[in-house]
Amino acid sequence: MQDLINFLDNSPTAFQATHNIKEELLKNGYIELDEKKIFDIEKNNKFFVKRNDSSLIAFNVGKNLESASLKICASHCDSPTFKIKPNSTFYENGYLKLNVEVYGGAIYYPWLDRPLSIAGRIVVKEDGKLKTVLYDYKKPFCLIPSEAIHQNREANDDLRLNPQVDMLPICSLKKGDLKEFLHNELNLEILNYELYLYPTQKAYVWGMSNEFMSSSRLDDLECAYGTLNGFINNFDDNSINVYCLFDNEEIGSLTKQGAGSDFLFNTLHRICDSLNIDYYSLLARGMMLSCDNAQGIHPAHYEKFDVHNCARLNEGVVIKYSARGSYASDALGSSILIDQLNRNNIKYQLFANRSDVRGGTTLGNISNGHVSLITVDIGLAQLAMHSAFETCGSRDYKLLISCIKNFYSEELNF
Repeated sequence: MQDLINFLDNSPTAFQATHNIKEELLKNGYIELDEKKIFDIEKNNKFFVKRNDSSLIAFNVGKNLESASLKICASHCDSPTFKIKPNSTFYENGYLKLNVEVYGGAIYYPWLDRPLSIAGRIVVKEDGKLKTVLYDYKKPFCLIPSEAIHQNREANDDLRLNPQVDMLPICSLKKGDLKEFLHNELNLEILNYELYLYPTQKAYVWGMSNEFMSSSRLDDLECAYGTLNGFINNFDDNSINVYCLFDNEEIGSLTKQGAGSDFLFNTLHRICDSLNIDYYSLLARGMMLSCDNAQGIHPAHYEKFDVHNCARLNEGVVIKYSARGSYASDALGSSILIDQLNRNNIKYQLFANRSDVRGGTTLGNISNGHVSLITVDIGLAQLAMHSAFETCGSRDYKLLISCIKNFYSEELNF
């Protein structure tokens, strides 16, 4: 768990998460490719390619590719938060405020009265050239104060918060400018930035038996890092194994670096062209695990779950189903996975929402609109999804890694 905790603490935005995963891949012998150049791919080797500094696709190639299988795990590295607007600061009522907008489906109230910092990427001009640099202030920088109970006696009854009024953090009692602050921090000419708020509280394990782990961004960095650990040293001589890390799932995936883009489609085509493999037959021999956490049954609100198809913390990998197609799992795909899990004694559980609750969606079907193959939606159970601080079971993480290792190393049985 400590490696996961370190990754969570050091990945405040999708940019840092992608950078940290890139560093792990390089340490394990993966070769970085450039989308601007022709891919030169060899059998029995391993590679990765980045896009936008916030998405990444890694793959390793087996030796025997006459009838190779394609195995893909996909997760996302963005989380609900607040993004700083271009004209970022204004002075009002004696406070310097950051002008932010909501990113994704955030729960607002857990962000109140919590020390927050800022991180992301900054575009600078150095020696006449533009370049991007990652930025993380690391220390508490701002805070979103709640109203005192004396001014809002209904505070505990009415949790409606206006994101343009109630959710603007204060960062100083003096007038100031964020771009000027960043310039003084970096001593570089700042042209633009993509910066987000994040809670400075560190991840930790807790409970009478240390059965819980809490952190920001568990959705979906727990799956992103768990699938990486299941993938990184797993070769199958008869397969092309692929690891996908997408940005922007929380806002619909319809960006150049999201699961709804051509990133995976183009990368697979370029792999096939370099190895002289037929793309379409490879796809027909392929399978994807779409890995994104699931809502665990709530201790106070079990009535909002189908108790016969709910997910519980520390009860194993969650296989997610939905009749409306928000999850991609079907009988064939889930049976392939369940057969693997059963043979390797890995705990799993089946999840479906109450029939009168819409539930969430994930990137499996969005990706399938561009790269169509057998897909199963899986994840780990967690509480407080989309909160500033979320909670999962501390024992599920190892089960996810075991699931992914077996998926990548075993022959697909269909």
